[in-house]
Amino acid sequence: MDWHDFDWVDAFSARPFGGNGCAVVHGGSHLSVETCMAFVRETSLVECTFTGPSDVADVRVRYFLASREIPFAGHPTIATVAAMRARGFLEKDDLVLETGAGLVPIRIRGDDIEMTQIAPRFGAQIPVDLVARVIGLPADAIVSPPQMVSTGLPFCITVLRDRAALDAAVLNVDALRDLAASQGYKGSDMLEPFMVTLSGATLAGDTYARLLIAPPSPPEDPFTGSATGAMAAYLWKHGLMDKETFTAEQGHGMGRPGQARVTRVGPAQAMTGVKVAGQGFVLMRGQVCLPQ
Repeated sequence: MDWHDFDWVDAFSARPFGGNGCAVVHGGSHLSVETCMAFVRETSLVECTFTGPSDVADVRVRYFLASREIPFAGHPTIATVAAMRARGFLEKDDLVLETGAGLVPIRIRGDDIEMTQIAPRFGAQIPVDLVARVIGLPADAIVSPPQMVSTGLPFCITVLRDRAALDAAVLNVDALRDLAASQGYKGSDMLEPFMVTLSGATLAGDTYARLLIAPPSPPEDPFTGSATGAMAAYLWKHGLMDKETFTAEQGHGMGRPGQARVTRVGPAQAMTGVKVAGQGFVLMRGQVCLPQ
């Protein structure tokens, strides 16, 4: 059993209790998968990170859900950099993180933390009726073909007609398992649709999104940075977003408003990356005693 410093950070928010929370365990990248998942369950957060030394980058970051390790996640990346910066662990404003999805460049400018997600990978289009059943909506609420897209973690990007449809969505876990199985995923690997509308929750936003999640994670994610990058890539590729930089919003319906600035890298039909930027508020810090 060892003691580790940790920080609890609200990512994609400049204030407490906004955006999406993440606990960052410093020096914990060597811990077992079982210990890391148990820690996530103990916090009741969607994801937590565990940092450590890297031979190929400035810092190694491991990302965990309550049910499994994942290669990359957006809001925990913002949280991790915000936590390390607040503790004085960073000596420069441009750094690189080693993640399971590859090397992720980070740029810090003022209070903004910008990550460059990898070039988008566009996968299969998913039948509208299957996705509609997963989110409990009529098929005509979906206005563009749902498609698997990844900028480090795959999501089924689903564009809805309006805010009313977005607010009415309810997750059907059995249908979600059918969707995951149709794409070759098994067990706890789920492919929850990332639902988005082409108007903001506020006048400042260009898009507004929700992500409903299967157990044992909490039922909804307040802000999903990796999905935001995949969503932006989808909108650009399909001609649904004219701006090269836009403001994405999520979490307002949960009372945890979050906001990100999203920027395209390269032309819409040949993107080489997606930049997602936001702030992080360190809400609390302490120590945790964890088994190896």
